[in-house]
Amino acid sequence: MQTPTLTGPPHVPLRHGRWPVHKTPRWLFAVLAVALAGAVVVGLAHHPSQAQRAADMNGFLHDMTADVGSCAAGVGESLTSLHRAGALSSSDLTTAIHEASYGATNCMPANNELLADLTQYQVSESLASYHLDRVVQGLVTWAFPDAMHVQADVAATLGAHGPARVAALAKLQVDLRRLDGQRAYVDKIMQTAVGGTSATAKLPVLPG
Repeated sequence: MQTPTLTGPPHVPLRHGRWPVHKTPRWLFAVLAVALAGAVVVGLAHHPSQAQRAADMNGFLHDMTADVGSCAAGVGESLTSLHRAGALSSSDLTTAIHEASYGATNCMPANNELLADLTQYQVSESLASYHLDRVVQGLVTWAFPDAMHVQADVAATLGAHGPARVAALAKLQVDLRRLDGQRAYVDKIMQTAVGGTSATAKLPVLPG
């Protein structure tokens, strides 16, 4: 009986060429192009033009003036009445006291819709580098409690006599210094932003 001859698998010579190259599908190039275009658009959105920043700053100053305007007007009127107190008739003095008391309540966001809006104000992203959110909060503080206290002090001073008037006037001077300090704080930030953006609008008028 003859032993069968064992045969192995056929010999396949090793290939020494390069690895096969897979072509990138065209649709992938299209996706990458769209993504790149989107990145460029986003980049432009985060780098607004000087004209855009100036327009946004003008809008910001307009909004601040409108929102704090009625409170600021009340402060100015109250201080004017105080300076003219000696020349006021009895009825005019009563009116001045009433107006100062009303002005104090009008500087509270709970009683003033525009100030309530100011507490929720969002600064445009194009102005983020100028930290104008501090101005928004600073103006809220200028109105409440600072301007509220000043007008309440005016009402108390106008209605007081003798030692009570001296005490009320002393408190008014303290609160006026605080009000002026808050005004200087927000004005400095806004002036820096105006200079950086070349905005043309005026800063809010804040009496004190």
